[in-house]
Amino acid sequence: QVQLVESGGGLVQAGGSLRLSCVVSGRTFSRYAMAWFRQAPGKGREFVAGMSWNGGNSGYGDPVKGRFTISRDIAKNTLDLQMNSLKPEDTAIYYCAGRTIVLSDWYSSAQNQYTDWGQGTQVTVSS
Repeated sequence: QVQLVESGGGLVQAGGSLRLSCVVSGRTFSRYAMAWFRQAPGKGREFVAGMSWNGGNSGYGDPVKGRFTISRDIAKNTLDLQMNSLKPEDTAIYYCAGRTIVLSDWYSSAQNQYTDWGQGTQVTVSS
């Protein structure tokens, strides 16, 4: 059974940085695409970043392009999200998500394409 557990959230001032991690247990990254989503208070869940299971394809939501970087550590079996130049509008609960897929360069910005979800970690950016 796959489990995704996020960590690294917290309170940071605008302009600061945070690094989120998602530990994947129960499987490896092989044939497992992953992504980060976020949900701000009163809003729907929004795509942040995604990565294919071969690591060769990745992408970002428009609000975070140029500020956030998705990466993975195969040895530690973690998916990371480096967040720089944080803004108050980045305040949200951040979730990692994954799904098994054969296509090596696939990821999706649609949340309904992912079958596995973590519990989320809160990120709060003060102005």
